[in-house]
Amino acid sequence: MPARRIRDVRKVLGAGLLALLAMSPPAGARVHVGYATQGTCDGYPAVNLKTAPGLCVGLVANQLGFVRGVAVLGSDLYVVDLGGGWRHNHGRLLRLKDLGKAPPEVLLTGLDEPHALAPAPGGRLYMSVLGRIVSLDPHAADVAASVRDVVTGLPKTGRHPLPALAVAPDGSLFVNVGSATDHCEIPGGKKAQDTPPNADVPCPETVAAVPRGVIVHVTPGAAPVDIAGIPPYARGVRNAVALAVLPGNQVVTATNARDNISDADPSLDDEAVPHDLYLVLKEGADYGWPYCYDDGVPSPEYRSHVKPADCKAKQAPTLLLPPHAAPLGLLPYAEGPLPGLAGTALIALHGYHDTGHRLVALPVDAQGRPTGAMRDVISGWDAVTGDHPQGAPVSLARLPDGSVLVTEDYNGTLLRLAKGTKTP
Repeated sequence: MPARRIRDVRKVLGAGLLALLAMSPPAGARVHVGYATQGTCDGYPAVNLKTAPGLCVGLVANQLGFVRGVAVLGSDLYVVDLGGGWRHNHGRLLRLKDLGKAPPEVLLTGLDEPHALAPAPGGRLYMSVLGRIVSLDPHAADVAASVRDVVTGLPKTGRHPLPALAVAPDGSLFVNVGSATDHCEIPGGKKAQDTPPNADVPCPETVAAVPRGVIVHVTPGAAPVDIAGIPPYARGVRNAVALAVLPGNQVVTATNARDNISDADPSLDDEAVPHDLYLVLKEGADYGWPYCYDDGVPSPEYRSHVKPADCKAKQAPTLLLPPHAAPLGLLPYAEGPLPGLAGTALIALHGYHDTGHRLVALPVDAQGRPTGAMRDVISGWDAVTGDHPQGAPVSLARLPDGSVLVTEDYNGTLLRLAKGTKTP
């Protein structure tokens, strides 16, 4: 998402929250920051969102900051707060005991843009911060002293510096290294216009010592793994934040496609193209960014030169997702008690366009290949003054009982998708 769009949506959400706080809540409702709750959803205060049959949404916690990653260890929930937005050294790691029914505890402060969380061996946690992935012991007497580098040398600059990570069944890690730019443009600074890429040479960030727009595969060891020199597992993925690993080490991801394509070609509708992508990754494959979009269509900047991009040589996407839906979280749900969700991949669509701010289920087989049409699980997430803000889903995690946690960054909220209906 370009910086100007981030600013626009923050203004909209900020205005919506101010208006919400000024309104009277529905009769009998309790008002939380951003949400009014009424009744319960499987033991948690229920929020008024549209869900697939047999499901409801409960409010676990709010006022958590700019909350991103979430992980579960036993009955303890862990979330990271990016620190009010993209601010250096303002991030936090929080713990919510008793499945979120206890108040949040602050375990670490001063973190540099923390983003992703995942369980690690020995009851530890993996956490991504700017430029590296660390592990830590959340139960240590001194949590800060338990932090150890696992992966180092990750880029710290550009549009997409926040690493995503997924833990494979064999204990290895797949790490997203997002692109530095939208479409390999040359940034023009605060006031100047961006310069289109030089289409006669490879995009510099794709051939750097640490390439961008890639996914890498690393095996943690006794010493930190320096990302420099590790060949990409897959290329041409602009920003694959929604990342998961299935049994057999099959990697699946949902990627964020480029923005502002109509600036390069006014005949194209930026609301309609390009599509975000769902990918069942093939090792060594190149999925086309920045040269191609959708199913092998040359990007405007690369189609009219002496040697246009050879998009036929790129790997075709597994599935085109809605344009600008902005998938940020992906959770395989092979089996479990939530009705209608077994055999699906749950995808958190963060985008503020009509295609986004919802949670969807994509039916998939054991290898992650789509077997049916994507359908809404949580929807009706447009801002409703006095009831709820626009949805901002980011990360997903499964609880031991099969219910699903959902973090929201703009709203500072942790929600829980559960079996049942809202009760008075």
